[in-house]
Amino acid sequence: MKESTIYNCTIFTLPKTHNRAGNITALNNSIDLPFDVRRVYYLYDIPGGEVRGGHAHKELQQLIVAVSGSFDVTLDDGHNKKTVTLNRPNFGLHVIPGIWRDLSNFSSGAVCLVLASHVYDENDYIRDYHQFKEGK
Repeated sequence: MKESTIYNCTIFTLPKTHNRAGNITALNNSIDLPFDVRRVYYLYDIPGGEVRGGHAHKELQQLIVAVSGSFDVTLDDGHNKKTVTLNRPNFGLHVIPGIWRDLSNFSSGAVCLVLASHVYDENDYIRDYHQFKEGK
């Protein structure tokens, strides 16, 4: 795993086109995103008080977007932690490999869109926090 810090995770302003009929955000690989997208998924209908995430990745990068509502993303590099609130659909949080993440405080109706740099691979996950800390 690459040496990563929470300070390498950044907020991206995504392109937004506005007209009187509403807004649209269109994303293009290698132009608007920090990596090419290989997988897309979204979380919704999350019960109050539930926490999602609870893992790190060895190689995978993610761009996490609150397309509706709001939620918090807590980033942890094994030494430092910070919490980022996502609540605007034209902002995305770029999470690099080697960062533990927890998603919490989902508002009613929140939808979390995740754009990922790799297809699903269970071997890329670190799901045990103590193992994660030992690797730092």
